[in-house]
Amino acid sequence: MKKQIFAAALLTISLISGCGSSGSGTTNQTGVGKSVIAGAVADGYLVNATVFLDKNRNYQLDQDEAFTTTKDDGSYVLNLDTTDLDSNGKLKYPVVALAIAQQTYDLDDPTHTPLSKSYVMSMHAVSVTPTASGGVTGSVKNFISPISTQIREMMESGTYATVEDATEALRAKLGMPPTTNMLANYIANSNSSMHTAARNMAGLMGEQMAQVMPGNRLDVNRYRGMMGTIFSNISSVKGPNSNPEMSTLMEQLRANLSNIPPGQPFRNMSAAFRGGMMGRAGMR
Repeated sequence: MKKQIFAAALLTISLISGCGSSGSGTTNQTGVGKSVIAGAVADGYLVNATVFLDKNRNYQLDQDEAFTTTKDDGSYVLNLDTTDLDSNGKLKYPVVALAIAQQTYDLDDPTHTPLSKSYVMSMHAVSVTPTASGGVTGSVKNFISPISTQIREMMESGTYATVEDATEALRAKLGMPPTTNMLANYIANSNSSMHTAARNMAGLMGEQMAQVMPGNRLDVNRYRGMMGTIFSNISSVKGPNSNPEMSTLMEQLRANLSNIPPGQPFRNMSAAFRGGMMGRAGMR
């Protein structure tokens, strides 16, 4: 089974799909412990996206990492091994979701046409809530979206001491009400403003994937540079897709990412997550 999965990677620009049929929710992990991660993946709910534990934090599914596939409602359940949790029962690793071109589709699209662009989303480990296996009922957390992705990258920058600090900074920059839970399911909560922002962010992320994955391997510097540019110009993603600021930001992203040589050692991107407009010089 695992050989089939990794062979399929050659056909999906190294974004590896899950095995099994649509919505199967299968996993490659054996020796499963007593916990799972249950949640959903969205900008709109995404079907046939791959969700996995990113143990080496390279944003790509590797052979020793547990994975699953989102079901027909965008939900997922990922089995955990006891070694995936620390002594306090907290998850050790970030969770990554791959929206895969020509495989994943968005329930916001009534035609269920597969996505034309791949993109990568995630949640920081401290934002994830494991659940006792067999007890997954009702509302669950672990909502992976462009919003959770931005918060994860803010945390990775080292600019924010806690995930609460990062979520508050993003809430303020997006102009959301003080009571807004930035990691909550904005679809279930009917938060159209966050839903629109997430859709716009996903569009930007997909359009830059060719630069973010030169040679079919995700370049972490370029990926974090992309997310930093989006954060610095987050006001541009709040409006409808027709917002002319989105077109300007798209061009700025292309220019900024082209100035980051691929395959270089990791660089500190903290300046990108402190606010303010950032031109080409800000990425160098």
